[in-house]
Amino acid sequence: MKKLQKNLTFWVLLAILAGILLGHFSPSTAVAMQPLGKYFIDIVKLFINPIIVVTIITGICGMDSLKRVGRIGGKALLYFEVVTTIALFIGVAVAYLIQPGSGINTTGMQWDDVSKYNKPDAISLLGFFRENSTIQFLLLSILLGIFLNRSSHKETVLKKIQVVSTYLFKALGWVMKLSPIGAFGGMAFTIGKYGLAALLPLGKLMLCVYITMFLFIVFVLGAILRYYKQNIWTLLRYLQNELLIVLGTSSSEAALPNLMNKLEKMGCHRSVVGLVVPTGYSFNLDGTSIYLSMAIIFLAQVFHVDLSWGQIATIFGVLMVTSKGAAGVTGSGFIILASTLNAVKVIPLEGLALLLGVDRFMSEARAITNFIGNAVATVFLSNQEGLFDPKGNE
Repeated sequence: MKKLQKNLTFWVLLAILAGILLGHFSPSTAVAMQPLGKYFIDIVKLFINPIIVVTIITGICGMDSLKRVGRIGGKALLYFEVVTTIALFIGVAVAYLIQPGSGINTTGMQWDDVSKYNKPDAISLLGFFRENSTIQFLLLSILLGIFLNRSSHKETVLKKIQVVSTYLFKALGWVMKLSPIGAFGGMAFTIGKYGLAALLPLGKLMLCVYITMFLFIVFVLGAILRYYKQNIWTLLRYLQNELLIVLGTSSSEAALPNLMNKLEKMGCHRSVVGLVVPTGYSFNLDGTSIYLSMAIIFLAQVFHVDLSWGQIATIFGVLMVTSKGAAGVTGSGFIILASTLNAVKVIPLEGLALLLGVDRFMSEARAITNFIGNAVATVFLSNQEGLFDPKGNE
């Protein structure tokens, strides 16, 4: 019993269940719990950029060649593009196979205002770099790492950075003890505001999204790991506490610092972790890609729009760009959908209102899939570069 009481995973799971019950039986009280989840995520976010800096700098300085740093970065971007394209394709294929939008009657439906998401100019390369602090710190850290790698004072500076890193992760460990509170607040708010009843009208779409993402994780990401004799279930068990935090808070960023720390302990080289994980959080959005492609086809089915192959190709092209470029933009999911609908010009924009009520419930699936996707990418690229040492987890 004492062992169970000290198990953080147990307390996070208990907090999620408590949040669901409070949200269902006392919605007004549950909605008031929102700050608990929000503030926990805000605190964790304070660690993200400092951890990126110390991880990348020490990682690059520990590399035998700067050319390898560039090679890892190039391979990571290629990997991200290939896997997210597969995710987009799977989302479209499953949506056409299961037809989640068929049979939904929109007659007399009250439409919420979605005009605020109709911002074609909201997604741009300049805006992406300006609003995404993770990418800014990533680029700055790479430059500092390269500079320090060539400096005669490298060893002296590295020792100081390693001391900072030790205390940084120690402080993060204390903060993560608060994760049950954050998970409770996030889940209570979601259920309290939207209610379990909100799931029923669009239950087929939700079920479709969750099943598709589960199969994507098991078969696609699982196959990627099996190439280097790694097991997806072993990885999921290893990251079970972080996965529950993501589930409770609906934010993969809530577990990003811990993910970097645990992947390094698992055996992934620090330089690979530092380069792949932060970049992946902006470019490797497997769950988001699946959801966006399914949502577009879902809306087409709701409004009885038969998309041509050319229109489907346009959807693919727009999503391949905007799903990356909108990272860090508030309301990015709906901005991406609005941009895509504008590009295709055959699906009514007000159809987005159908998704507003259930989007929050599907954000957990997106966040978890994105989180696992970046963990798999890091393990895969570490193995490919010969920079994976299983003894690192001992």
